[in-house]
Amino acid sequence: MKGKLEPLVRQALLEEGKNLKERLIALEEDLTHVTDNLQLEAQCIPNVTHPAVPIGGEENSFSFPIKDHMQIGRELDLFDFDAAAEVSGSKFYYLKNEAVLLEMALVNWAISEVSKKGFTPLITPEIVRSSIVEKCGFQPRGKNTQVYSIEGSDQCLVGTSEISVGGIHMDSIVPDSSLPLKYVAYSHCFRTEAGAAGMASRGLYRVHQFSKVEMFILCRPEDSNLFHEELIEIEEELFASLGLHFKTLEMPSEDLGAPAYRKFDVEAWMPGLGRYGEISSASNCTDYQSRRLAIRYRPSSSDQEAAVSGKRGKGASAAPTQFVHTLNATACAVPRMILCLLENFQQEDGSVIIPEPLQPFMGGLAVIYPKS
Repeated sequence: MKGKLEPLVRQALLEEGKNLKERLIALEEDLTHVTDNLQLEAQCIPNVTHPAVPIGGEENSFSFPIKDHMQIGRELDLFDFDAAAEVSGSKFYYLKNEAVLLEMALVNWAISEVSKKGFTPLITPEIVRSSIVEKCGFQPRGKNTQVYSIEGSDQCLVGTSEISVGGIHMDSIVPDSSLPLKYVAYSHCFRTEAGAAGMASRGLYRVHQFSKVEMFILCRPEDSNLFHEELIEIEEELFASLGLHFKTLEMPSEDLGAPAYRKFDVEAWMPGLGRYGEISSASNCTDYQSRRLAIRYRPSSSDQEAAVSGKRGKGASAAPTQFVHTLNATACAVPRMILCLLENFQQEDGSVIIPEPLQPFMGGLAVIYPKS
């Protein structure tokens, strides 16, 4: 086109260039459409898998037939439900051999880890007055109660150390400077499990007596939401450090107990059940329990002055007391934790691996092997 051309030749070339440009625009539009469709199709294709990945669904997450904790326990001689049924009745059990070490390890590990976060360790009474149980929001002698009451007395067996810890500061005014009060408490727990039945209640999943490590916080009302989040984070950190697969769920209103303003449950994968099962919960009870237990605090003078205009005059009355907020959360419910560990860390040769964080609390034992 830059050279000398005949007018007719130049005109023909101009027409050809115009046609090429129009065709190019059409091709670019087609290319954009095809590229978009290709991207959509490509997004439907998963990554390639490692050669060792089992083929199939969750039921194939093990490369060998999985066993539930009852079968594992029998083969490794870890517990005895039959003898306990003769001695105590159904839903009781004997722990044996390495299972005894495992319970002690779980308790000591949980208390040790939570104590590092500023919680005061406690071992609590396991018999409390019925009035304390009621003030904490439970019905010791109500219909379908889960509480064991002691006949001929005003006492009950605790279903959770939350009750005994809540009673420590009953009828008292807690110094504002001491808040928050954080406790990590160990106790045995006793529950009737009225109406519980079915496969999900077999073995260690639902029993009448068990050990539990519980976290409990008393705090100022404006801080309870933050401490609720902290408790959930501690639970998740504990379970993640053991290598458990879990999910955290907020409970709907119909699943909240009477004391709970808001509650989150943690459910861990239980291969033997083929589903997730609850291993802990964390509840903010606001002032529901503290009003009944009469646990108060008196805001500091600086807080009081910030709440009203002007300075306090000489001889002005002290700030009025307020009810603290109470929160509770499970650090370790031992039987369900044993269930999870046995089922998730079972090996093809019948052994069970002990998660690394627990090994120092078991004298260095890393694996439970079948007995010869």
